[in-house]
Amino acid sequence: MTAPPPASPLRVTVWGENRHEREDANVAELYPRGMHAAVADGIGEHLGDAARVRTVTLDEPEHGLGEEALAATDVLTWWGHRAHDEVSDEVVARVQRHVLGGMGLIVLHSGHFSKIFRALMGTTCTLRWRNERDRELVWTVAPAHPIAAGVPQPLVIEQQEMYGEFFDIPAPDELVFISSFSGGEVFRSGCVFHRGKGRIFYFSPGDQDYPVYHSPGVRRVIANAVAWARPVAERGEPGIGRYPTGWFEPGDGA
Repeated sequence: MTAPPPASPLRVTVWGENRHEREDANVAELYPRGMHAAVADGIGEHLGDAARVRTVTLDEPEHGLGEEALAATDVLTWWGHRAHDEVSDEVVARVQRHVLGGMGLIVLHSGHFSKIFRALMGTTCTLRWRNERDRELVWTVAPAHPIAAGVPQPLVIEQQEMYGEFFDIPAPDELVFISSFSGGEVFRSGCVFHRGKGRIFYFSPGDQDYPVYHSPGVRRVIANAVAWARPVAERGEPGIGRYPTGWFEPGDGA
């Protein structure tokens, strides 16, 4: 399967755990259609007709991430928290294969501890946290990066869960944002990684107890990240192959 031409709408799948919204009254009030719907709305708000956005959730068959669904997805966004362990290992392996083959992946907030993010990072992805309504300032440290386009400097989130260092991830290929909190902590909150042919972006703001995904600045970051993460090469996992000497010369070799 090849990457769509630039004129083709970007095919975006927004994955949500969808448990807090059904079980916590406060979250249901903040996100009556689900957090995944708010994320999808923000992407559509900024990308418009350039994207086709659909949502899927944990409790759907194969978590909404069957082979056909992933093959028809250019960029997948992922938010999970309460039910990481309920995600099927088979589905995780399938998503990982598609990321390595070129599908973009945007991991949000507590998705840092999801099976798929830990599998792709190869580390524990642990961190420090405190949920006491801290103010978060998201500082752009790579202003020329496409993900930072149009994002306020700093992006102010009045109430948010604190995530702090040490964050046990590999050194990001690019660091786009760092956050500071009212308690004095700092955190690498916007990190770019490349795995195989796939582009990955982790963005930490987005605790379920606060209306973070209604924030215009946060929506802008996620939409920018989705646009940036689209496949840029033919889809398919990098493979191993034997090539004879001179294979690259005209008329000689594979």
